[in-house]
Amino acid sequence: MEWILSSPGNPEPLGLSIEDKKANFALFSQHAVKVILGLFFPGEQDPRREFPMQRTGDVWHMALENIPKGALYAFRCEGMHDIEHGDLFRFDLWMNDPYAKVLDTTHKWGDKEKRYLGHTALPPPFDWGRVESPRIPCKDLIIYEMHVRGFTQHASSETKNPGTFLGILEKIPYLKKLGVNAIELMPCFEFDEIHCKDIQPQTGEPLPNYWGYNSLFFFAPMRRYTASDAVFAPIQEFKTLVRELHKNGMEVILDVVFNHTGEGKEKEYFVNFRGIDNKVYYMVDHAGHYRDFTGCGNTVNCNHPVVQKFILDCLRYWVEEMHVDGFRFDLASIFTRGLDGSPMGSPPIVKAISSLFPVEKGIKLIAEAWDAGGLYQVGFFPNTWRRWSDWNGRYRDTMRRFIKGTEAQAGAFADAFAGSQSIYGASQTPLSSLNFITAHDGYTLRDLVTYQMKHNYENGEMNRDGANQNDNWNCGAEGPTLNGDIAALREKQMRNFFLALFLSQGIPMLVMGDEYGHSRKGNNNPYVQDNELNWFLWNLLEKNEKIFSFVAALIAFRKNHPGLRRERFLTEKDIQWHGSQPREPDWGAPSQFVACTIKGPPDLYAAFNANGHAVSVTLPQGKWRQVVRTDEDWERHFFSKPEAAPMLASHLELPAYSALLAQ
Repeated sequence: MEWILSSPGNPEPLGLSIEDKKANFALFSQHAVKVILGLFFPGEQDPRREFPMQRTGDVWHMALENIPKGALYAFRCEGMHDIEHGDLFRFDLWMNDPYAKVLDTTHKWGDKEKRYLGHTALPPPFDWGRVESPRIPCKDLIIYEMHVRGFTQHASSETKNPGTFLGILEKIPYLKKLGVNAIELMPCFEFDEIHCKDIQPQTGEPLPNYWGYNSLFFFAPMRRYTASDAVFAPIQEFKTLVRELHKNGMEVILDVVFNHTGEGKEKEYFVNFRGIDNKVYYMVDHAGHYRDFTGCGNTVNCNHPVVQKFILDCLRYWVEEMHVDGFRFDLASIFTRGLDGSPMGSPPIVKAISSLFPVEKGIKLIAEAWDAGGLYQVGFFPNTWRRWSDWNGRYRDTMRRFIKGTEAQAGAFADAFAGSQSIYGASQTPLSSLNFITAHDGYTLRDLVTYQMKHNYENGEMNRDGANQNDNWNCGAEGPTLNGDIAALREKQMRNFFLALFLSQGIPMLVMGDEYGHSRKGNNNPYVQDNELNWFLWNLLEKNEKIFSFVAALIAFRKNHPGLRRERFLTEKDIQWHGSQPREPDWGAPSQFVACTIKGPPDLYAAFNANGHAVSVTLPQGKWRQVVRTDEDWERHFFSKPEAAPMLASHLELPAYSALLAQ
């Protein structure tokens, strides 16, 4: 490394940038008094060369030429180490570049030997061909929430590259057959899966951070999700997946975690932000403690100008360089907290994200509009220029309550079914609501109708973790049962939930595995379970193919009926509400029956009976064909050929806990 040439370089852009043979390094640190750039070789713990960096304002920078191929880099930041004031500089430790896009870390899942030095080279050009994003309108989205590793890790997936980005690529024909057109990937930024406090209570073995909601590097795809151990495999394989999904008419949405980082609350665990400028990147109180509005030990200081720039640079990179189509922001209410943690009326970061991409680019912005500090903003998240949709937790809760038979829910069910206008008001649209019954967090659909109590002991937290209130109902017995009546009721309730979800106005989301009835055995918080609780079980898909066929046909039915995908709230010209008699809806507290005519063409009639007894129903005037009745088996439906469905009499009995769709 003797022939390396150094010069002061430039303070912009942050991170590593390369032009010709010159590599420019720039790092923000307001409170450091000295920063050293170190160059390493792979496998070596100590740097071969160190270079004092220049300072311009609060950015430290240095340019190098003739860097040997394969060299790595990191920074050493000198400053105060005063825990009571939130200063945590450690000049004896090497900090890693928050802007690093390619990291020298292990390719093997679960490997304890990890380090995160940045590579001093940029990846080669990628051949996108002429493939562009399908730019699917929000009204047409069918979102599928997926875990990269879990989707193909099980042996029954029979993929060449299980548990990887390329493993998903092998299953694109399956996704097309299901009918989803947007894949929402649970966190796939680089995280440390073994940095987890939990222990498996039976074996005493450490449990992994499987879900990945502890990002460490926000520009770098997870190397343990790659099939190859090549240096640039994370970028190349991720781009390959995006290109092939786009080629097949599917968008890619990333679940991103800008509310906290994987450094947690442990003051001795240093990776990057903590040792670069703790008081800037995190919310720190007057005693040097982290303000924790996330439940994960620290809170990112999102509305600090420098942190705001970091987030915007990251989003821009994933859209412009990696070609993703949108983001789901975990605990997005953190974005609305100021530097001291107080809620803000007009948070700068939300406004900046809203205006970051042109409207015509069609980038989706989805907020999980709450946090662990008590902010709940579903319907109230600052929706600048109508760019955002919410994960509608109120929709989830209402659907669960009504369909299981809770009283005083008929009016709320109708409102949620019609797009949640009472929540979003005239200034927004049904597309502000991202509708879901289940998600990664909580019960699967099968477990929602099978368990009354959470069964989380395997998580190592004495069953204290996970939500206690789930609006679930086991239909009469806890867990698997040989009682045929209970088993049949559970199947019927699952069909009711599917039907309600895909007939509702708004954007529907299906969680991976629900389409074949996946069970996590009652575990409603399996974030540490790298096993069959979380893995997609392709062998059970084959066993439960009739459930899959029902869901796929229902999705296709939604796509074929524009009346289910409105861009404005429904009026009396669009929907007519009924009770057991036409045009006589009953919104009283005891009512557990809701029906409506959704105007077409063609017109659709939907009725949901959440009573524990049958209801005599008179249909609206006209000729109606039975598309599906959920008291009948999975295979008994006419979603694909409603014109061939049997004619219905004007009066019928709708059994307890069942629904009807007619056309």
